[in-house]
Amino acid sequence: MTRRYELKKRAEVQAETRRRIVDATIELHRTVGPLAATVAAIAERAGVSRLTVYRHFPEEVELLRACTSGYHLAHPPPDPTPWLAIDDPRRRLEVALRDLYAYFAANEPMLANGMDAYGVMPALQRALEPLLEGARRMQQLLSTGWGVDDKPGSMLSAAVGHAVAFPTWRALRHAQGLTNAQAVRLMVGLVASSVTESAPEPVTPARRAGRTD
Repeated sequence: MTRRYELKKRAEVQAETRRRIVDATIELHRTVGPLAATVAAIAERAGVSRLTVYRHFPEEVELLRACTSGYHLAHPPPDPTPWLAIDDPRRRLEVALRDLYAYFAANEPMLANGMDAYGVMPALQRALEPLLEGARRMQQLLSTGWGVDDKPGSMLSAAVGHAVAFPTWRALRHAQGLTNAQAVRLMVGLVASSVTESAPEPVTPARRAGRTD
């Protein structure tokens, strides 16, 4: 009985130490960014040694995955399930962008710091792959139902991808000074315009005869 109690207590202590390390990493990523969140800085904030950090997370990508999953558990991105019930693709996109832009606004420091570090941290790229795959599925969902080519590489898919991207929202809000509502209307209009440009031209008698004048 005593042995089982000691093992349980040890497991609880280890779990608490791991939680403190992950929480410290999340806070450093939010405040100073992943590039400045060194093991020494994480250990100091968590109140543990660097060796303890390495013992719990031997590989950098393991800590980054724990950080990413922990943050998104506490700050979940928009659930696309309600969007599936909207048949009109324009309305679906409008609702999705409204939800997505609100999420961007509420989580801007973390998202911005992650974006800044993404290009130079291979481990971060690996850790974020599940989230990026989710973003690709969201882009595909919001590209369907418009009645034109929605495959990757099409004008519609590119317009939707641009509309749902965090850097796009950030530029519209900060560089252009738009509100979230204005940004949503602008991007919905952009996507709708891409649909018009992608639609095939009607076959007139002149075109059927091969005339181009």
